[in-house]
Amino acid sequence: MKAEPPVILFVEDNLAHAELVLRSIEDTWSANHIHHVTHGEAALDYLYQRAAYKDSERSPRPKLILLDLRLPRIDGLDVLREIKGADALKDIPVVILTTSKAEIDVAKAYEYWANSYLVKPLDFKDFDQMMNQIGSYWLSWNYCLR
Repeated sequence: MKAEPPVILFVEDNLAHAELVLRSIEDTWSANHIHHVTHGEAALDYLYQRAAYKDSERSPRPKLILLDLRLPRIDGLDVLREIKGADALKDIPVVILTTSKAEIDVAKAYEYWANSYLVKPLDFKDFDQMMNQIGSYWLSWNYCLR
């Protein structure tokens, strides 16, 4: 029996940035299911399977979370803190994918147990290469129990 492709929860409110990430993921991680939400509250609703995501078939547990920092409703750092503070969620790798190079953001992200902090490159070729490497590492090389 063939295993289901890994699910990725992608949290990004900037639709132009989201389109680039989604296009890059589709080109390089073709066998994965990506669920995109545009604000922090929706990310937590998805993870806790509540509100619009009560149906577990519509909201399967992600193998990876790509999380922007500046989000409406609930900020990305608050989403990260909630994920890493919840026994049921804390083992899901969270990769911060942002435009912020601010030292305070980097420090807070790691304080809240981000698994990685990546700044989106401005050059599309570099961006595409980074996305390919994220997929290779977190979905192929990284070993986890779930």
